Amino acid sequence: MERIKRNERMAALTQMLTASPNRIFTLSHFCELFGAAKSTLSEDVDILRETFAAFGLGELSTVTGAAGGVRYRPAMSRQSALAFVQTLCQELQSPSRLLPGGFLYLNDILCMPDIVRGMGVIIAGEYYDAAPDFVLSMETKGIPVALMTAQSLGVPLVIARRASKVYEGPAVNINYVAGSSGRIETMSLSRRAVHEGQRALIVDDFIKAGGTAKGMMDLMGEFGVNVVGAAFVMAMAQTREKLIHDEKALMVMHMDAAAPSTLRVRPADWLSCEARA
Repeated sequence: MERIKRNERMAALTQMLTASPNRIFTLSHFCELFGAAKSTLSEDVDILRETFAAFGLGELSTVTGAAGGVRYRPAMSRQSALAFVQTLCQELQSPSRLLPGGFLYLNDILCMPDIVRGMGVIIAGEYYDAAPDFVLSMETKGIPVALMTAQSLGVPLVIARRASKVYEGPAVNINYVAGSSGRIETMSLSRRAVHEGQRALIVDDFIKAGGTAKGMMDLMGEFGVNVVGAAFVMAMAQTREKLIHDEKALMVMHMDAAAPSTLRVRPADWLSCEARA
């Protein structure tokens, strides 16, 4: 085999690690692939780790133990995350984005790959230690952000539907109360989608009273799945208590229903507080 130069090896390592976020690669795997010694690969990994850290490109870490190796995790510094979200807030504060029912038009933002990828990286960074087995979202607007979060976590995306589909096989259906409207609605998930004992992270686009999120939690309870967290793109600021607790939203929307001109969108407190810390 022709000897592989270090710069070629580093380029290949970067591509393989960043293309499979949160996956552990053993050094033996890279040794066989490049025909290099473990000591040489360890030096390469150290260089990449320092480079990623210097340019804010994510975290490269060494995992010890029998199943250990090298793992890349997309990450954004708290200051960068706050600046990213502040830019979004400025874009979303236009009164023309207001929709009936007190919602905000987000579809154009949620269809821009660079933006939803950034959102996914920020959300995933809060839940790496929780080690979810999959990301759960409700069709349809939250799917892009949920998918990017799942990619960063290196886990599958599971989508709950409003009605079961014949091509998904047997399904579990539950009724839940939509928190903002008080209507009874239906949520469905294929029995093959998840398994008892797994851990789920809920990701969706908007939370007002939390009825849909509570429905997803109840649905996971039917499967014997533990919910490790819930994250949202936008939360509606309100005085009455939400139906769920300990959720994290990237942005908070303030508005007096009688005066749309009072619309204000700001970064969530947890982003601002940690950025100042």
